[in-house]
Amino acid sequence: MSRRRWSFGLVLGTIALLTSGEISVAADEPATVRLVIDYHDGVEKHFNAISWKSGMTVMDVLQAAKKHPRGIRFEYKGKGATALLTKIDDVENEGRGRNWLYRVNGEPGDRSMGIFELKAGDTVLWKFDNY
Repeated sequence: MSRRRWSFGLVLGTIALLTSGEISVAADEPATVRLVIDYHDGVEKHFNAISWKSGMTVMDVLQAAKKHPRGIRFEYKGKGATALLTKIDDVENEGRGRNWLYRVNGEPGDRSMGIFELKAGDTVLWKFDNY
């Protein structure tokens, strides 16, 4: 009977050690966000590990992608609550046609890119598409 208890205790202790190791590894990983640019012509650019910081906005993610060695160029009008993306690389808003629209974690952006704050782990998708 005591051998069974000892074996059971050993199994529980091993599980506890393995679980605590996984938690500490996850806590050591840097907080990031992901950015996908979909040009709507079969081409996409992916930035899979942009460093996240508290207060980071959708616009800040574009700025970070711009600084990447194989980054993007973009243009916008306004600032803060009125910031509007007008162009990424050589693809410019068409007005009544296709335009740059963003989603965060699959949900359409409901405010300006200049004030939409992100959380660590978020995915931002900019897609050139009809509104």
